[in-house]
Order: sequence, then C-alpha cells, then structure tokens
Amino acid sequence: MESLISTVNGIVWGPVVMLLLVGTGLYLTARMGLIQLFGFRHAVKVLRGGYDREDDPGEISHFRALATALSATIGTGNIVGVAAAILTGGPGAVFWMWITAAVGMATKFTSCTLAVHYRRIDETGEAHGGPMHFIEQGMGPKFRWLAVLFAVFTALASFGIGNMFQANNVAAAVNTLVSGHETASSSALNIGVGVVMALLVAVVIIGGIKRIAAFSARLVPFMCIFYVVTGLVILFRHVEAIPGGFALIFTQAFTAPESVAGGLLGGVIRSGVARGLFSNEAGLGSAPMAHGAARTKEPVREGLVAMLGPFIDTLVICTITALVIICTGSHEAGVAKGKLTSAAFETAIAGSGRLVSIAIIFFAFSTLVSWSYYGDRAVDYLFGRGAVPVYRWIYVGFVFLGSVVKLGLVIDFCDTMNGLMAIPNLIALLVLSPTVALLTRDYFRRMKAEG
Repeated sequence: MESLISTVNGIVWGPVVMLLLVGTGLYLTARMGLIQLFGFRHAVKVLRGGYDREDDPGEISHFRALATALSATIGTGNIVGVAAAILTGGPGAVFWMWITAAVGMATKFTSCTLAVHYRRIDETGEAHGGPMHFIEQGMGPKFRWLAVLFAVFTALASFGIGNMFQANNVAAAVNTLVSGHETASSSALNIGVGVVMALLVAVVIIGGIKRIAAFSARLVPFMCIFYVVTGLVILFRHVEAIPGGFALIFTQAFTAPESVAGGLLGGVIRSGVARGLFSNEAGLGSAPMAHGAARTKEPVREGLVAMLGPFIDTLVICTITALVIICTGSHEAGVAKGKLTSAAFETAIAGSGRLVSIAIIFFAFSTLVSWSYYGDRAVDYLFGRGAVPVYRWIYVGFVFLGSVVKLGLVIDFCDTMNGLMAIPNLIALLVLSPTVALLTRDYFRRMKAEG
C-alpha cells in the first residue's frame, strides 16, 4: 500500500500540477491587477470589523471565517511541513514555498470571492459554498461531474491532510514532551493520544460551523502569538546568522546541493511547492468552504479577507520556522522531520523544544476541527444533510487511526489528495476569473465613490 500511494503521489505531483498551481496564481495575480498589494490595506480594514453587518446573509463574521480557515492551515504544516521541505529539498525549498504563497494570495482571493458569489443559503440560514457549488453554478450543470470529483477528493483528503497527518504529529509531539526528541515513539502512548484526541474532536465538531468558528476565533490568535513570539526570541539570539540563512535559501533555490534529490533542482521546487500548498492550501479549494459561510453581501470583501491567509501562515509563520531551523544549523543534524523543529528550538533555548511540542498539539487540534467542516460540506453536497452526522463519526474514528500510522505514508496520502483536489478547483478559477475581475472592479469603484 505504501509503495502504491508513493507511486500515485509522484504522478499527481508531477510537473503538470505544479505548473498549473503556480501558473494559475501568476495568471490571477495579473488578471486581478496585483490584488495582493493594492487590496491588502482594505483587507485589513474589513478584517477589523469595519464592514460587519449583523443582518447580512451568512453564518459567521469575516474574522471568524478567516480564523476557521487559518485554523485549518496554521497547523503542523507550518512546523513539521517546513522541516519536511528543508530535509527533502534543502533550504532552497523555502523560497518556492514563498512563491507559492505570494501567487496563492491571488488564487485564494479569487476562489473565496467565487464561493460567496455562488453560494446558497438554505431555509434554515445554513450556507452552502465552496468550489463544488461555484463549479456547478458558474460553469453550468454540464460540468457537475467536475464538481462531484472535487467533492469526492475533498471528502477523502479530509481524512488525510486534516485528520491523520495532524493526529500523527500530535502523537509525535506528546512523545517528545514525555521522552524527548531523541527517543522513539511509544505505541501505547500513541494509542492513548488517539483516544483522547478523538473524544475532544467529537465534542467540538458535532456543533457545526458556528461552534467550530467560535472555537477557532479564540484559539488561533493565541496560538499564533505564542509560536511567533518564541520564534522571534530565538532569531533575536541568532541575529548574526539571519543574513546567512536568507542567503542559503536564495542560493539553494536555484542551485540544489548534491545531497538533495540527486542534485536535481526539480526536487527542490517540488518540495517547496508541495509543502507550500500543504501550509496555506492556496489553490486547493478548501478555504472557500469556510469563507463561503461569512456574513456579507459583498463577495469581493470576503475574498480580500481570505487572501490574508497565505500571508500569515506561510510568509510569516513558515518563514520564522525555517529561519530557526537554518540559523541554528539543525537541518544538518540528522533529526527526523517530525521532530526537527522542536530540536531546533531546543538547540537555541533549553526547554523551548517542549513549547514547540505544545504548539504542535494546539495547531494540529485546530486543524482537525476545521477540516471536519470541509469534509462535511463535501459530503453534504454529494449525499445530502442526512449523511453529515455519519461522516462526522467516521472522521472521529480516523483521528484515532492517524495517531498510530507511519508518518511517511500519511504525508504521501495527503500530497496525493491535495493534488487531486487542486485540479478541478484551478480549472474553475481559470474559467470563472473574468467574473471575479468584473466583481472586483465594480466593488472598488463603489468603495471609491463612497469615500
């Protein structure tokens, strides 16, 4: 099974998907007039609540929508994923993570604008948004098969990227807290972690998006500040190594060392792009399901808030993680990818490795909770509301399973589902981008007229 998944993963994450992912982001950046730059200030204003209206359609505020999306992306991808990128592709892979995030801001803006524009609010006030809806409604019923494919891939991916991978890293973090990063994981401890995590996830996700969003709005700011401050303290203590760290990233982004992927530059790019997508999920199509529930009448407004996601989780948090690993020299120490970041923190400040393990637990738990919503939106689209409770309980079961499986298998499974989800979503974004461009021009024209 492991060999089969690894083979399929290599096919899915070939040059075609990487070019489609980054190429779509570049195209949308140009098509939307560098929205990442010119819309950034307005996006922050919207996020701060300047345009919140309680009587607008939707279920959650702009801030809670972003918090929910971020709780799914600010997770172990920002800690373990960065470590995996550096160990697999070298420090140069971080540069390609940045590129994926920079163009991904335009991708996320476009997809989340479409999610609100084409969403459906049912008779109970529940929002139904996401790529499966804007594919079917925007491209027409004859493309429903593409929407179905996306929903199927999303449901399957929710058991990998949002579930098993996160549970696996919680187990590793708890083992690190108990025994240190040099000791092998304990099977008994992994089982115990799986049981506890499954119960905690069940308590939160049974309440649906409102409970998930309320939970995320409280946890996300806390865990971001907690992790970023710790990382900045370490970088301050290694400030003299930061210029060299950046130089290593830029140099090896275009000149792969012989130890990485046989010296092939493609290995560096693939590692950075794959881990970049895993970190911020731009182009994946998951975040539009959270932002599609936002309380607003303006699709562009929510798209602007959504594009802040890749900036926060990749350009800020992943960069801090990468610099800590590189500036402390931990990437050359031969530590396993699941425990590399905690080892790097521990090298810099005695005891801080345990703080990283605690951060991983918080990050992973929030991702477990948020990805359950993405999966249940996919199941709702495929089978109707009645199937959602069944899905949620199956999801809880996979939390336990994830705590006891091998990390390599989980990563390959996650990468495969990521790639398969991205394909129908990116096709739809290319086809429907003229609609978003018109909505964007109209929105900013009205904002300018209003002063």
